[in-house]
Amino acid sequence: MSHIKPLKLSAFALLVLAGCSATVQAQVSTSKEFITAPAAVVKKAPLSENELKRWSHLDLIKDSIPGMSVDKAYAELLQGKKGQKVIVGIVDSGVDIEHEDLQGMIWTNKKEIPGNGIDDDKNGFIDDIHGWNFLGDAVHENLEMTRIVKKGDDGSAEYKEALAQYTEKYQEALKDKEQADILLGFHNTLKKELNKTDYKQEDLKSITSADPNVLRSKAIMNQIFTNAGPTFNPESELTEYSEQVEDQLKYNLNKDYDGRKIIGDNPEDIKNNHYGNNVVFGPDKEKALHGTHVAGIIAQVRGNNLGGDGVANNVEILTVRAVPDGDEYDKDIALAIRYAVDNGAKVINGSFGKSFSPHKQWVYDAIQYAAKKDVLIVHAAGNDGYNIDETKNINYPNDSKDNVKEFADNLITIGAINKSYGENVVAPFSNFGKINVDVFAPGEEIYATVPNNKYKYLQGTSMASPNAAGVAALIRSYYPKLKAAQVKKILMDSGVALPSMVVLGKSENPEEKPKPISSVESSKTAKMVNAYNALLMAEDLSKGKSKK
Repeated sequence: MSHIKPLKLSAFALLVLAGCSATVQAQVSTSKEFITAPAAVVKKAPLSENELKRWSHLDLIKDSIPGMSVDKAYAELLQGKKGQKVIVGIVDSGVDIEHEDLQGMIWTNKKEIPGNGIDDDKNGFIDDIHGWNFLGDAVHENLEMTRIVKKGDDGSAEYKEALAQYTEKYQEALKDKEQADILLGFHNTLKKELNKTDYKQEDLKSITSADPNVLRSKAIMNQIFTNAGPTFNPESELTEYSEQVEDQLKYNLNKDYDGRKIIGDNPEDIKNNHYGNNVVFGPDKEKALHGTHVAGIIAQVRGNNLGGDGVANNVEILTVRAVPDGDEYDKDIALAIRYAVDNGAKVINGSFGKSFSPHKQWVYDAIQYAAKKDVLIVHAAGNDGYNIDETKNINYPNDSKDNVKEFADNLITIGAINKSYGENVVAPFSNFGKINVDVFAPGEEIYATVPNNKYKYLQGTSMASPNAAGVAALIRSYYPKLKAAQVKKILMDSGVALPSMVVLGKSENPEEKPKPISSVESSKTAKMVNAYNALLMAEDLSKGKSKK
């Protein structure tokens, strides 16, 4: 899947091709009652820097921002309470376990003696002190559709569909490459004109040149700044955009590229299940950006004046590196889930996904194995703006072999919302579906850890999933007797309702705005995860009360 959505990337395409005060009709409640959506919420714009960095922790009633009421939960429900440690498995691109804001939050395998080259706990993984890296020194990979096309026409419907999607994706990548070059050209023109690499929107006002190229560059970048918001950095984000489309053509869609030979493992043989190494951030720590950001959303230390705050304060992050730059292999994901389960994880975050899954049964078996061991798997819905109830848009892994009936009760699928409550609250990139998406969580402009003691805003359902996983970890910490299936039900049932009408996905015609439809089409619940409500419901359930 597209693991991260480059900030307002769709807006860049539209631009090249082509604030009101807050009123909240509700009172802030200081009693321990469920938070419900008021009749109208319009947030003043823009958000302050502090609000923006922490918006996912804020409260719809108090702050008029559709966060998860995490701060309210800590202040009113958790103060003075002591929970137990919860191990959270991060199946991802790797985690910078040395990051300053994750110190004290990293799982350590106490059954292993570090650096002795011996499999002390006899689990088949030597010196797996902080987790395991199933990818070894590999970083890049094909998309699954590319791998299917490479194998040749076997007459199957899967091959035909993969070929059709591959052809479309390749043409899109070529257009994106052209677009990225144009945008970088505009940016480089302005850098030269301003004589500075990093500039902000206000700097553009000083440009007085009559050169048509400079004026066009100024106009385009002005529009991008206006659309993307205060966190937009043209130097870093346009460079990342360009690198991403380059990687698509060089690795993801390149039929001549074979990333697996770096690992030396046969991805078609599930019986060979011990490969890789113990370097959980991989061969290049910078490439562990995605997993480090996910880990930070869940577990970065609260209240230490570094970066942002994690959702859960009593967790240990167990890293399983299994997601490359490209599509993950079913074998790696199945073994990664089993590894996390076997090493004590009670919540596993899976911010990955793909549209083809040749060995999906291996993953289904791993999900059911996790269910038997009482482990909740929190999974990102995907970033294509699709209705994933439609067969052509399935996002693997899922928990319904026929795309309708669930075979396990321990996997919850999370869509993404943004920071403005209203008909546009569902992020336009977020997949949706009233059967296969369970609930939504904050996923746009989320501030968290990235490698080498840095912090960054990223967006995607990849960010929404760990926000929900963090709340799940809170429940499992303070109410450890509740089962995984109960935690899933709490996350869904206790959420705050979306507005009655919402915009879902993106229009196929970029000049047309999609129309709002009933929010019941968005997901099973038409709700947003809320930590305060979830903990109240967990309290009731732990006391034997079935209703809120």
